[in-house]
Amino acid sequence: MTEIAPQSGLKLTKLRDIGWTLWDPIGLLDPESRPGSWDDEANLSFADEYDSYLIAAASQLRRGTPRDEVVAFLVEIETEHMEMGDNPSARPRAEAVVDAILADDRIWTWPDAQGRFGYPG
Repeated sequence: MTEIAPQSGLKLTKLRDIGWTLWDPIGLLDPESRPGSWDDEANLSFADEYDSYLIAAASQLRRGTPRDEVVAFLVEIETEHMEMGDNPSARPRAEAVVDAILADDRIWTWPDAQGRFGYPG
């Protein structure tokens, strides 16, 4: 019988911390117009704005997609899908997000023997 490796889970709050701090291509948390963090009460109505893009990027990295491809994915999302146009800061911000995801060893969770998710070791 083949044993199936346990699936990892993604800690969405950590991913949002990274995305909102380093990426925020639309500028929803512009310090001058809407200060604070994505999880502040006043900002919860749009806290999930970037989730699908950030989850896709993190999942690609988890599957072994090369860093530069994931960076290009985020740049394309911003410049083409969101129609924000060419912006010289798009690539450095995307690189910062990808590097932060790769560096965060607590962004992924693993199931314990009962199937509950927590952090490894």
